[in-house]
Formats: sequence, C-alpha cells, structure tokens
Amino acid sequence: MLKKTFVALALPLLSLLAIGLVTPQWSVSAQPAPHTPRSPQRAGSAVTKAPRTGTFQKMIVENGSVTMDLDLNGLNGSSSLVARPVTLQFVIGANSFFPILVFNDLLRGPELGSMALIPQAAVNAPGYSNLPVALGASLTQLVVEKLSSNQGFDLSVRDAKTGFTFFNIEGHQYNYDAAAKSLSITNGRLLVSKEFANALGRPLDAGAIVGKISVGAAMQPIEITHLDENGDVKSASLPALNQPGVGTVPGPDVIVGELIGLVQLDNGAVNGQVGISLGTDACNKGTENVEWLAEPDNRHPFIPQNFYRMSGDADNTQTFEQIGQSWGKHAFAAASSDTCGFGCNGVGGDHLGSGCSDAYGAGLNGNQFGIGSRAWVNPFTGNFPSGFAADDHSGHNHDVTSHRILVETSDLIPAQNPGATYFAEAQYVVGHEYTWCQAHPGECNMYNNVSYQQQSVSGGPTNFGFSPAGATVREQPAIMAWTGATVNEGEPDPGNDGIFWVGYKVTGPNAGVWHYEYAIYNQNLDRAIQSFEVVYPQFHPVMNNVGFHAPPQHPGFAQDGTQNNAGYSSEPWLFTDGLTSATWNCQTFAQNQNANAIRFGTLYNFRFDSTAPPNPTTANIGFFKTGSPISVTVQAPAQSDATPTPTATATATATATVTPPTSPTPTPSPTPTITPPPTPTPTATIRPTPTPRPIPPRRERPTPHPRP
Repeated sequence: MLKKTFVALALPLLSLLAIGLVTPQWSVSAQPAPHTPRSPQRAGSAVTKAPRTGTFQKMIVENGSVTMDLDLNGLNGSSSLVARPVTLQFVIGANSFFPILVFNDLLRGPELGSMALIPQAAVNAPGYSNLPVALGASLTQLVVEKLSSNQGFDLSVRDAKTGFTFFNIEGHQYNYDAAAKSLSITNGRLLVSKEFANALGRPLDAGAIVGKISVGAAMQPIEITHLDENGDVKSASLPALNQPGVGTVPGPDVIVGELIGLVQLDNGAVNGQVGISLGTDACNKGTENVEWLAEPDNRHPFIPQNFYRMSGDADNTQTFEQIGQSWGKHAFAAASSDTCGFGCNGVGGDHLGSGCSDAYGAGLNGNQFGIGSRAWVNPFTGNFPSGFAADDHSGHNHDVTSHRILVETSDLIPAQNPGATYFAEAQYVVGHEYTWCQAHPGECNMYNNVSYQQQSVSGGPTNFGFSPAGATVREQPAIMAWTGATVNEGEPDPGNDGIFWVGYKVTGPNAGVWHYEYAIYNQNLDRAIQSFEVVYPQFHPVMNNVGFHAPPQHPGFAQDGTQNNAGYSSEPWLFTDGLTSATWNCQTFAQNQNANAIRFGTLYNFRFDSTAPPNPTTANIGFFKTGSPISVTVQAPAQSDATPTPTATATATATATVTPPTSPTPTPSPTPTITPPPTPTPTATIRPTPTPRPIPPRRERPTPHPRP
C-alpha cells in the first residue's frame, strides 16, 4: 500500500517534469511572460534536454512572516494626494499548507494552498483602528491564498472563515533559497477586490492599488521523490514535519480540557446500581508531543472517571462524597484538534501534538471492551503491562453496569436527594509525563491531570439523564468544589509517588452540636492510604454519630488485576476511639492485598458529631503499601473540661492498631500505633508516639488554578 502511495504521488511529478523542465530559474515571476516564437531547429542539430534525474520535493511553510504596507487614505476613499501609511505585521501560522515544488533545489512554482496570518500587534494598535471596519474585524483570521489559474489573479488576501476577499495581489515574484530552505515573495501590489469595493460603497475603486505585500517563509519538505535517469521513481518518502512546541509548559503535559457528556448508555439497574459513562477531551499544553500508541503498546494514557455528590445540612454543602467510579479507558489514535486554543501543531495518530486535543465521547469511554481495571495501573508512573493484559475481557461477561461508573440508584433519584449537587470528574494517567520527568527534572507534569464539571440529574428510578450545569474546571480535582471546606495537599515522597488531598469542614453548632466532616482524595498516589487518625487538640471529646463512606467497588472479574481476581474489598473501615485521637483504618497490605484502601482516583469520608467546638490540630495519614505516616492540618473538637477516660465505642479496641477478626496476630504496618498511658493525664494534648513525619518540600511544578 505504501509503495502504491508513493507511485501515486510521483505520477503528477513526472507529468510536471515532462512538460515543465526548462532552463532553471532561481526567481519565478507570477506574471505571464511575453510570447516569443521558437526558432526552427535544423535537421541533425543538437537539442538541449532538461535533466530527468534528481530529487523532487513538495514543501510547505514551517514558519515565517508577512508585511502589508497600506495607504489608509486610499482605503478610506480620501481624495488626498498624500499617502497615510500603516504597516501590518503578521506571523505565518506554523505548518501552513502553502505548497511549492522544488526540483534539484530549483523552484518550479507554487500549488494551491494558503498561509494563516497571525497579527503581531494588538488589533487596536495605533493606526489599526483607522482601517475599514470590515478589514479590522477580520485581522485575526486572514490568509494569503494561492488561487487557481482561472481566477484572474495568482494570490489574494481573504478572510479564512467567511471566504471574503479583501485584496488581489499582482506583480509579485517568488524567490527560493535552497541552502536556507526559504521562500520569499516580493513586489506584490495589493489591489482592492470587487467585493471589498462594493462593501466600502465605492464599486469604482475595484482594482485600485492601496499598498504592497511581502512574504518571508522557512519551508520544509512533506514529499521527497528521487528519480532515475529515465525520470522513473527510484524512491519516495514522506518526512516528518518539524513540529514546533506551541504549548506553554516544557515537556509533555496532558490536561482534561473539556468534559463532553455524561450518559447512561444502557437502561436499567443491576442490584440497585446503574452504570454511567463520561466523555473527555484531552489537551496537551506541553511543548512535547505525547506518546499515544494504542494497545498492545502500553505507551498511552489511561482514563478513569468518577462521580460525586455534595449534600447535607440546610444549604446542602455539609458533605462531599464520591458515589461512583469506573475502570479506565485505554487511549488510542490521537486526533489533532485545538479544543483548548493552545495552537495545535498538527500532530496526531500515535502522538498527541503540542497544543493539540483529542476527544473520546461517553460511548467510547464506556465501551466495556475498551476499558480496563485500575488495578493494573501505577497512577504516578503511568505504567501497566503491555500487550492486552491490562484490558483483557476473556473469562467474564458484561451486564449494563460492568466497568462503567458504578452508582447506587438511591444516590441519584432526585426525590431522595433534594437539593444535592453533583460533579463528574475525569483523569488522564500519562506514562510519558513520568518518563520525561525522570530525564528532565523540573519538567514534571503529573499533578494537573484531573478536571471536573457540575452536573444536574433527572429521571429515575433506574434510567437517568444528565446535563452539565457549568463549565469544565480544568486541572483541579472535584474535591475543590466542596463549598466552605478547607482542602490541603499532601505528598509523601516527592518525585517518587503522587499526591493526595485532605478536605475538612465543621458545621454548626446546631442545638449545641458541631458536625465534623473529613474527606481524603487520593489523586495519583500509588502506595494508597490505609489509616486516618485525628489527634484531639485538648481532652477526649464526647463523640456521636461516627461515620464512614466510600464509593461502591467493582466486583471481581476474571483478569481484573486484583489478587485472585476477587476485586477490591468494600468492608467499612474500623473506627477506634483512643485517649488522644480517633482512628479509622482498613486491613494492612500484608493482611489483605485487596483491602479497602484509598486507591488513586477515589475519595473516602470520615465524620462524627461533638458538643465540643473546633480547634486546629493535625491528622496523620498512614499508607497501605509503603512509607511512614505524614501529617496534615485539620480541625477537631477541643474538649476543655471532660474527664480523660476514653469513651468506648462498639468497635473500639485497646489501641489504634486494629486486628481484623480473621487474623489473630496483625502483621506490622505503617499504621500509627497509639498506646494509652497507664494513668490518663488531663494535661496531655497530643500523643507522644509515633512522631509524624512532616510533609517534605516538593519539587517545583506549575501552580494549580485557584479554587473557584
């Protein structure tokens, strides 16, 4: 197929050679040359033939500039004999398709195409405001276009969107410098077009010369054909373009530019749950093209999706809970659109170009045979098995909910959730960002790959509709939408693992009672989170209505990457009310690799009520796979006059290290151990051991957008 393509490309070139190879010129005029009769050849005289062997190149603009010198008096119909000049400067859009043909480094001429013009000065710069209104309104979308031979002129200046022609160009010459691979167009005269003259209300001015134009452009080949002595194709190639990095961030940097639709693809519920899917449009704001190679290659992004609900209290902002999570879409075949307006460099296919965007609708992201389990994926490095192991659907069947965002119908039915607010979220896990970071310290862009959008919910009890209730909030996790909450970031091992967020909100007092709500969101932390300890700022407080919430886990599926394909546990975390702190935790990694830890892209809630008012304190975060605990700042009840005797709860044990019922001797884990002293001391305000490790300083990376 490739060989046929090259032959097809070469045939027009051979035809051109057969009729157009004459004495080479470095300069080609756009004006027709006067006709000169050819002298008859004598019999037997030698005829010089143009060479047929050599290299033919088709080239387009890599970059360049255009200058227009206009006479404002002429444009505006002034009868003044004195010109009033204004100079318009433009940059040519990268990789503009304005092709020229070059044979053996000699210019043969241009082909149909156009150059996009980008103003170098603001459209309200001095002099620009005096342009005719129609021209001024089109300054940001002008092109220089090569016309077909039957249109009377070789070039024109047009509005790229409307097709309106402002000027025709005559008198110009093309000059090509083979050493510099540069094209210049000089001595072009700008003539008012007929339609521009009519728009100005001066039809008789059509054809009037109102300025001049010059072009300078660096060219790059897009087709190279080598011919033998008979003019036949010896070889042909399609070289890669010299794509500029039009993004603004060094390295590859994928963000979720837009969320493009939340849909329940198949009607019906299974065991009280529905499956919904979220469309995504990713943008590369980096200067490097991002690897986007489809399976069986593993150098492509992984795209999980989540769903959240904010509700509770009089204003429905007391709690922020994750109510659904999906497996993840394996990306393939990048498009080269420009959703984010970064200025796409045109690269697509197995790379997402600098500045470019690539969209997957909800139908693709919810296609059950194209999404794989999160269990296979390291969310920080972006690594997962190559081949099809991470997306293997053999050995199991699908129902209408399988692998999609799994949500309880009771969390969606409007009548059961009056006043609740919903948020959809998507994340891109990008291995290329990590590998680039390892080779280029300081250019690490793995922290801004999550965006969210508010959604409205309708319908029920088993079939639901969704519609966006606001714009996509880029580069921020959905927890940032929690109204009135304080959200802090944690990073246990900069450069080696990801980040998490701890949000908290204290509401009340209501009849003398405060409600304490905490949420932990793991963005891309591979080690996961196993325990959450809130240190009491003073004495042991009175606590009631202790609670825990986590989103539904997907059931086990064959080939799902969990231990024994059992799926992750949904067992609630065990709560322990100690003398100096309150602790929630799941089993350790050593006890159960499928324990209900807070893995990447999930948010868990912890809560209680207390008659004690809030004071600043610390919360200690313990990890599931590896690493020592670290501390973050929160608020907790400050009991000033309570007896320090611990208030036992139904699930409390003597220490904060919880022994699951199935394991008589717990394996040591990073979970902080709290041992109460033999005699409680009323003046104790914080436990002496273990000493939480402070959050280490982070390496520099782009500052995230401010919270809305």
